[in-house]
Amino acid sequence: MNDPRLYRLTYLAALFSAGHHIDHLIRGNAVGWPVTSEVNGFTGSLVIYPLILTGLALYRAGRVGPGFWIAVSGGGALFVGAVHFGPVAIEPPPAIVDHYDSPILGWLAFAWLIVFIGVLVVSSAYEARLWLRARRAGSSQSTRGAEASGSAAKA
Repeated sequence: MNDPRLYRLTYLAALFSAGHHIDHLIRGNAVGWPVTSEVNGFTGSLVIYPLILTGLALYRAGRVGPGFWIAVSGGGALFVGAVHFGPVAIEPPPAIVDHYDSPILGWLAFAWLIVFIGVLVVSSAYEARLWLRARRAGSSQSTRGAEASGSAAKA
């Protein structure tokens, strides 16, 4: 159950998440509680850290599996993507790029965001693969179990 790649992808996503939150603090825009008194998307996104820590403990204990991580990574990709891209973006790309005095720093922060979303998408795809593999293994075991009990009943 404890897949080393899943751990590495989770740690990588957490690193990129922390870096993106630090970018918000450096830029000073779209920052909320606990840094300011405003509660906003930044505030809500901080929930990810206790969620990851709890998820890691539960995963290690065998209480949650890849399905949990699909929800975390996939949900994270959707949340971060919606906040930064699309028609309802709260903080579109110019809010990142244009808030730095140096265009190079702005574009680096934007590239960090793109890679962060990419890591979340790759993580959720890998977790979905693990989940499907576990489901297939479970269904083939239950099929073999039913065949075995059917053979025993015939004997």
